[in-house]
Amino acid sequence: MAVRTAPETATTPSLFADGRRFLKLALRVDAVVTGANGLAYLALAGPLERLLGLDAAVGRGLGAFLVVFAIAVAALSMPARAPRLAVHAVIEMNVLWSVLSVVAVATGWLDLNAVGATWAVMQAGTVGAFAAAQFIAIRRAD
Repeated sequence: MAVRTAPETATTPSLFADGRRFLKLALRVDAVVTGANGLAYLALAGPLERLLGLDAAVGRGLGAFLVVFAIAVAALSMPARAPRLAVHAVIEMNVLWSVLSVVAVATGWLDLNAVGATWAVMQAGTVGAFAAAQFIAIRRAD
């Protein structure tokens, strides 16, 4: 009895094995999620103030920053090879955002309510995951 094997696909590396493709994906997902989050902070500052306890003016400022950051990250994902130094800057900004989100909750810095604190911690985890994916991807891209 002959044993059948799956056809080989060595010519098509998986998305996660191909560092450049993985990096592009990690940057683009970051840009989309960050941009959507920033637009929500800008457009819904009043309702978010009531929901999260985040001052509307602070929310608008964060929203503007996030939209600009998202545009920069999206632009960084476009060339065939993203500039290494710029990718490291994105990773560092993502780590900083994650740390500051947890610090804001732990210290009461932004005076968030329970929903806002939960949101900030969840957001810190998501942004931390973006940083980790980007770090792994850039190491594989070299």
